[in-house]
Parts: sequence; structure tokens; C-alpha cells
Amino acid sequence: MNFLQPKNKRAALKVQKLIALAVLLIVMATQANAQYSSYKLTTSGDTVNALSKSGLKEGKWIIHVDELRGEPGYEEEGVFVKGIKEGVWRRYTLQGDLLAMENYKRGGKDGAQQYFTFLGELMREESWKGYDPDSPYDTIAVYGAGSNEIIEFKIVKAEQYSVKQGEWKYYDPSTGNLVRSEEWERNVLKKPVKANVAAVDPSIKKAPEKTPEMLEWEKKNRGKKNAIRDGRTGL
Repeated sequence: MNFLQPKNKRAALKVQKLIALAVLLIVMATQANAQYSSYKLTTSGDTVNALSKSGLKEGKWIIHVDELRGEPGYEEEGVFVKGIKEGVWRRYTLQGDLLAMENYKRGGKDGAQQYFTFLGELMREESWKGYDPDSPYDTIAVYGAGSNEIIEFKIVKAEQYSVKQGEWKYYDPSTGNLVRSEEWERNVLKKPVKANVAAVDPSIKKAPEKTPEMLEWEKKNRGKKNAIRDGRTGL
């Protein structure tokens, strides 16, 4: 007796559909991975860490870096397109705690970036602008040895680049308060650093708040020369 034989036609059709679906998934996975020279499969069957036939990283990657010379290890995950980072990348401690969320455009940082302590507290937000090359190639001059004479020109592949652009914010991880901020424009600091000095150095005390009497005295003597307070609070 065949114990695997379905009891009725409806059950038989269901089994056939499941088998057909399984075969289809296997065929699709095989076709999808045929374009790669190597790849790995996660426990859930997802393809990661794939290399194209030309040796370029493609698709989702999980990169593991061990601790080295006192520097803590980490893991990062994101997507490669033709060997360069693209979109959102996340970095974690080896214990799985989030360390950074970065945005990439054609291999360069672009947009908002966030960085966290090992306890998951936000400590810095950066703003970058990614630029695509105006031309796929650049022409550079080659100078002679010991002279300023140009002896030839070379054509080299242009690279994507990123610049600091926008507001950068720094936080006190223990309180979440903004400590200072900077305004950047194409790698140039446009505005002076704005800092909460008490947050940077607790030993620096804020100026005491003025009493109503002090404010009243300043109001009455505003513009007067040689106005001296004698310490009395009365009028």
C-alpha cells in the first residue's frame, strides 16, 4: 500500500500544485544565480554576497569584520550595484547593536547619515552631497621631472565624490541634548560652530540670570555714561 497516495482527487491536485511550485522556485533561483560567479545563501534562502561574472559585488551584502588590534569588530549590510555601494547601509556591533545608518549614491555618501554609541544612543548626524562625474573621463596633465613643463596628457576614469553639505549635529549621548551644530557648503564651514558650552564642559558655568532689579536698573541707565551700580536694589 502507498501511504503517500492522496485519498481523493482534490488532495492529489493540491500535492501536484505544491510540487510544481517547489520546482518553479528552484528553477527561478537557479536562473537568478546563474549570472553570478559565486554567492551565499542565508538560512531563509536569500542570495547574499554575490559576485558577478566580471568579479563585481552585486545585490545584498553582509560584511563581517573581526576585532583587530583593539579595534572593535562590526558587521555592515546593504546593496552593491556593479561593485559600488548604493542606498541605505547599516552597521552593527558583533552583538547586533546598531552603530550607523548611512546613505550612498554611486559609491559616495549622499544625504543624511546617523551614528550611534555602542548603547544605541545617537551621537552625530551628518549631511553629505554626492556628485556624479560630469564626464565618465577626466584629462590630467603629466609634468616633467624637476620642471613645470607639461610633457603629456592622460585620460583617466572620473570618480564619484562626496562633500560635506548642510547641517551637522552633535549630541550628548547621555541626555540626547544637542551639543553643537555646524553648517557646511561643499566642504567649507560657512557658519561658526554653535556650542552649548555647559554641555561640552560641565565645569563652565552659565552666567547667572539677572534679577528684575538688575533689569530695571539697566533700563533706567541705558545710554548714560559712567553709570555705576552701588549694590543697592532700591531706586
